[in-house]
Amino acid sequence: MEFVAGAIAGVVLVRPDIHCDQRGFFMETFNQEKYHGKVEPCRFVQDNMSSSLQGTVRGLHYQLKKPQGKLVFALRGEIFDVAVDIRYGSPTFGLWVGYHLSENNRWQLFVPPGLAHGFMVLSDKAEVYYKCTNVYSPGDEYGLLWNDPDIGIDWPLAEVIISEKDRLQPTLAGIDQRVLPLWSE
Repeated sequence: MEFVAGAIAGVVLVRPDIHCDQRGFFMETFNQEKYHGKVEPCRFVQDNMSSSLQGTVRGLHYQLKKPQGKLVFALRGEIFDVAVDIRYGSPTFGLWVGYHLSENNRWQLFVPPGLAHGFMVLSDKAEVYYKCTNVYSPGDEYGLLWNDPDIGIDWPLAEVIISEKDRLQPTLAGIDQRVLPLWSE
């Protein structure tokens, strides 16, 4: 198993060991002992799953009082998974990273608490599974505009399907600092 640190502090790409034979494959999707110290915090309390059509963008979302770290992977299909550093005071504030996660590469992405997260479906359909370090809190949900020109995410597809809620999110420059997570080393 390989843990690759991303360009943003706390973001980790996980390349699991996959054991294949004529029957198919086997892999560990999570092992507390192996992930501890590589992915922090390493305590997951909620699992989520979504199914989406090609071109769907989900995000960019974050929670402030109950921030969620997320360990994300594609069970079916392929997604472009994105994390944006919105931690006020961070040396990488406003920067983004994106990774192709698919049923073929079986990679996982850990997005630490305090970052905005979202993804775009590249295949005809994708099923995405993710573990969260905190529970979903509807009153604590915030968002960032998926195509904020100042962030400049290079989304792979031009045609998108997006919820009205996500379409109306503010740009990073338009978010009041009081509702941004704070950077702490």
